[in-house]
Amino acid sequence: MGIWQGRSRRKPSGGRLRPIRKKRRNEIARELQHATVGAGTVKHYRVRGANEKLRILTTSAINVFDPATRTMKPAKVITVRENPANPNYVQRNIITRGAILETDLGLVRVRSRPGQDGVLNGVLVPKTGTAA
Repeated sequence: MGIWQGRSRRKPSGGRLRPIRKKRRNEIARELQHATVGAGTVKHYRVRGANEKLRILTTSAINVFDPATRTMKPAKVITVRENPANPNYVQRNIITRGAILETDLGLVRVRSRPGQDGVLNGVLVPKTGTAA
C-alpha cells in the first residue's frame, strides 16, 4: 500500500475541503524499507530529475568519528541499543538517524540518514558513568 503525500481532505479546524483534482502519481511516497543490522545490501532508487538515491537495507559496518582524536575509523555494528524514532525499532534492530548502536569501539550515535544517503556514519558517544 502506498503512502499518499497530497493535500489533506480536512481543514485545520476539522471542516471538509472539497478536492480540486484527483490524486497524482508524483504525490505517492515510497514504500517503507528500514535499514537493519546484517550483511551489507544497498538499493538504488531513481528519483526526480533522473538523480539517484541509495538506501541501506542491511549493514554490518559503520564509519565512526572519534571527537577525542578527531579521526574516522570503521567499526562493526553489533546491535541497536536505543532509537528515539520508535522504541520498537530496538527489538527489530532498525537503524535510523539518531539511533544509538553498540559497536566494537563502543556506543555510537548515527549521524547520517541510511534511507537517503546509502552510507552509515556515526559519532562515538563519550562514556559517562559513576562507579557504584
